[in-house]
Amino acid sequence: MKNSFSTLAGAVMVAALAVTGVVAPTAAAPPAPLTNLSHLDFLLDTTSPPPTEGHTTYRLDSEPALTMPWTYADARDGGTFERVGGGPLDPATGYWGQGAFNTDDITRAAVVYVRHWQQTGSDASREKAYELLRSVAYMQTTTGPNAGNVVLWMQPDGTLNPSPVPVELPDPSDGGASYWLARSLWAFGEGYAAFKKADPAFASFLSDRLQLGVAALDRQVLGKYGQFEIADGKRVPAWLIVNGADASSEAVLGLSAYVEANRGHSSAARTALSKLARGIALMGTPTDSWPYGAVLPWAESRSMWHAWASQMPAALAASSAVLRDRSLLKPALADTASFTPTLLTASGPDNGWYPTPTEQVQIAYGADSRLQSLLAVADVADRPGLEQLAAIEGAWYFGMNRANEPVYNPATGVTYDGVQADGSINRNSGAESTIHGLLSMLALDAHPAIAARAQAVSTVSSRDGLTVVQAETATGGTVVTPSSSWTGESSWGGGSYLQVTRGETATIPVGTADGARVIEPVIYEPYPGKVVSTWWAGRQRLGTLRSGVGAPGITEADGALVPSRLSSTLSGSRSSVSVVAKKGTVDIDALIVRPVVSRLVLTGSGRTELVNSAARARTDVGAAGVRSTVRIYDSRGSLVSQRTVRGVGSIVLPAGGFAVVTS
Repeated sequence: MKNSFSTLAGAVMVAALAVTGVVAPTAAAPPAPLTNLSHLDFLLDTTSPPPTEGHTTYRLDSEPALTMPWTYADARDGGTFERVGGGPLDPATGYWGQGAFNTDDITRAAVVYVRHWQQTGSDASREKAYELLRSVAYMQTTTGPNAGNVVLWMQPDGTLNPSPVPVELPDPSDGGASYWLARSLWAFGEGYAAFKKADPAFASFLSDRLQLGVAALDRQVLGKYGQFEIADGKRVPAWLIVNGADASSEAVLGLSAYVEANRGHSSAARTALSKLARGIALMGTPTDSWPYGAVLPWAESRSMWHAWASQMPAALAASSAVLRDRSLLKPALADTASFTPTLLTASGPDNGWYPTPTEQVQIAYGADSRLQSLLAVADVADRPGLEQLAAIEGAWYFGMNRANEPVYNPATGVTYDGVQADGSINRNSGAESTIHGLLSMLALDAHPAIAARAQAVSTVSSRDGLTVVQAETATGGTVVTPSSSWTGESSWGGGSYLQVTRGETATIPVGTADGARVIEPVIYEPYPGKVVSTWWAGRQRLGTLRSGVGAPGITEADGALVPSRLSSTLSGSRSSVSVVAKKGTVDIDALIVRPVVSRLVLTGSGRTELVNSAARARTDVGAAGVRSTVRIYDSRGSLVSQRTVRGVGSIVLPAGGFAVVTS
């Protein structure tokens, strides 16, 4: 088995390009690197903190200045930026409501410079990695009951702000396990692996701090290993950091690097890695219905997925390699090979599907998490088809987004803060977006053929994938608008829902299509009890749903918004779906409508066509007058067949599988 850490650190080049179907540049000279650290360098600042009980770092007496990035950078005229902190500024004190600097960004900036140093040999990046890792360590509390935990915010003068406004949870921010504790382990782990030989004394210090963080995890989280909670009737692991596979995955990235660097030595870190990885794996899902094989990020919701921090497959791949446990790859493959094609053909890395795509802002954190996962799983599982998907995902930065514009500029190193649902661009460029844009560029620079394809074929020519029809567009039933669209664990799409009482019929328009579609009604399934509904297209029964969930357990609501797949498909000629409430009152949020064959076509100096299937299906691919290579993969990303098509040709897709057509 190959070592996944090399992929995660951005140090492995793509092998067997003929297999991937990614076309390398024809120029003799190597392409200029995409990674440009200029904007992240601009965000960095220094401060010398006052003496603070429980907070110190490596050589603080002789090196009192700490380096860290400002949280935000607001766009100004002329393409310039102003560094700003979080929350309102108090002009009298110079303090921000939250702070100027935060641990989440310090940790991830450290990872950028560590990876850049390891990938390029840059002395400047090595020095910045050293300084940022010292700053991460300063944010960690070293004494008292919160030892090993991490304070989140710091003011410009170096004063810590453990209880910012608005208040973070936990409060104070070092009062328990947190995302920022997980990210500190990520930075310490990758930092240790990089400095182990280059600076053994500093590496030993980082090891001590990582072990201190692991001890906090053991005390607060991992003591529950093997125990389960109930979430709407389903068992979920009780030992994830903040009940999150997302937070836990970022800790696993660092722990994997640390354990790999200490191979052969048993340690608390290895045990923590194994426990967290197994918990993440348990959040995997089936591929035949929502969320189509995705690893769910939060144990407190059965109906939430988000792109940001969705590095669960990358973490599972890394831990699988280090622990020599291939069972961890199964959910990682389902996520990358089944869910990711569904996501790409639908809309790309939306911030949140709750369970419909209700938060359609797209940010670099989400795009990078998806890209890193594809590359990591491709490397460890040896699935070249995932590299082809990575080229499509990477194109997000170069125009494959709702704005149809690049959101990363290799000339400046600026990554914009996101693309809005309406296609407008947030042209600020804060630390998080900059960091994750650079992590993606480092990964692409390490895979030049993928990088070339991502830049060359990045214009969306056509897209036909998962869409949503709000149920309140129906004829019949009653539209209900709750006081809040947030249920406590998911969200009503559009802010309203359709209520259909027993014996009542409602008809929802869905429009016609070129081919058959899978329909998944999103129903608020009650607890206790069940509601029963039958679904029709004219006289054709599409299916019967018996909807109800188990005890809420750790979730915040009695009941849950759950998409359920109807047993029969809807033909393309049918323009509406009817529902009859047979038992109880049926509360319907929306219909998820998926073509049996979804499709995304990208163009540029070439053509890429991605098709994926909700069921076994025959479809045409290719374009008139174009010679294309077609590679067909199953729902786990294994190559099923490969052939050349001249013009348009017919292929058969396996259920849940995908094909990539390149020319």
